Amino acid sequence: MSSEMIQRYGDELFEALRGNTTVAPLTERESELDLDTAYRISLHLLQRRLDDGEAVIGKKIGVTSQAVQDMLDVRQPDFGYLTDRMVYADGDTIPIADNLIAPRAEGEIAFVLKRDLRGPGVTSAEVLAATDFVFPCFEIVDSRIQDWRIRIQDTVADNASCGVFALGDTGRRPAHVDLGTCGMVMEKNGVIVATGAGAAALGSPLNCVAWLANTLGRLGVPLKAGEVILSGSLVPLVPVASGDHIRVTVGDLGSCSLRFG
Repeated sequence: MSSEMIQRYGDELFEALRGNTTVAPLTERESELDLDTAYRISLHLLQRRLDDGEAVIGKKIGVTSQAVQDMLDVRQPDFGYLTDRMVYADGDTIPIADNLIAPRAEGEIAFVLKRDLRGPGVTSAEVLAATDFVFPCFEIVDSRIQDWRIRIQDTVADNASCGVFALGDTGRRPAHVDLGTCGMVMEKNGVIVATGAGAAALGSPLNCVAWLANTLGRLGVPLKAGEVILSGSLVPLVPVASGDHIRVTVGDLGSCSLRFG
């Protein structure tokens, strides 16, 4: 695909993001679209956001669970970028109108790094040593692709279908939490709608962050001290709408809750 087409699709996704609208699936228009090209579209979309005043504050990992990999018929995760306009606080009410299109909530564990991780060759033990705090968190995924008709290339181009996110108000040192076996309970409007465990994400959220450090490291991109890394959902995606209240509780980590207006 030519650089002009990459810019065109990146611009189209940026305008959809700013206009809170959707576009036709890229894979239905470009049958030969591959993952490398999709990431190049994503980078152009990111540059448009940076030029518009946003700043990168972290990264997210997606497609870590078996269920989502089966849905997209892939056997690898993907990644996107977090910016300062995407973050909410625990307990906030997130507006949907003019802000989100068809949001779905994912319960995750977030990592805040205290030093850089530069792959390739990063191990899960090195991720543990480089992490300052871990938090329960919500990623509210959203898609600028019409009707969520996505293949892996579509979601990659669309910044891994990331909408907004929020961390719980209390973090813990990672050495005090068994990240592979910790249990997660997700509630919607007071009713339990999903349960999961750390092992649902590539065996452990630590493995997810190591995968990201090594994948980006091959491109010369580090995970930086101070960045927030969302490690992937431990439960199935749950659609949310105006009026909903959601809460996720993770073992000894505590909880995170959000409302939607």
